[in-house]
Amino acid sequence: MKPIKRVKSYKTLNCRKCSRAVHNCGERATAVICSICTMIAVGFPEESKPKRKPSGRPSGWHFMKEFVDKDGKVFHKGKEQPKLKGTLPPTKVAPKKKPAKRRTKEEILLARNAEKKAALKQAVKKQKDFINHTLGDV
Repeated sequence: MKPIKRVKSYKTLNCRKCSRAVHNCGERATAVICSICTMIAVGFPEESKPKRKPSGRPSGWHFMKEFVDKDGKVFHKGKEQPKLKGTLPPTKVAPKKKPAKRRTKEEILLARNAEKKAALKQAVKKQKDFINHTLGDV
């Protein structure tokens, strides 16, 4: 039995349509069409995701043990309970907390500079008090 030869060499061929160089073509390949020409022939994909329709309910309502809609519909873990419709008051949902606004690098540097100035002023005042033999508010 002869061992199978596995040659790991690749060719670079030119595209049939636009003559761009296409690298890593197989050893047996005779002609190639580049990815750009293929996309033009097939058409560019449209990235349109189906838009989510708001239901009027808060996020995670179907994970709650009990959720009562504004209409009076009662849900237990996301499953509607038609027998209980209108028997309970609507669930009050706390509004979502807004995250703290991130400061820019410039704002951070300005704040740090102000802190350093204040610390320096206080150190100078302490030195003056020491020289003048005053012990602050004592």
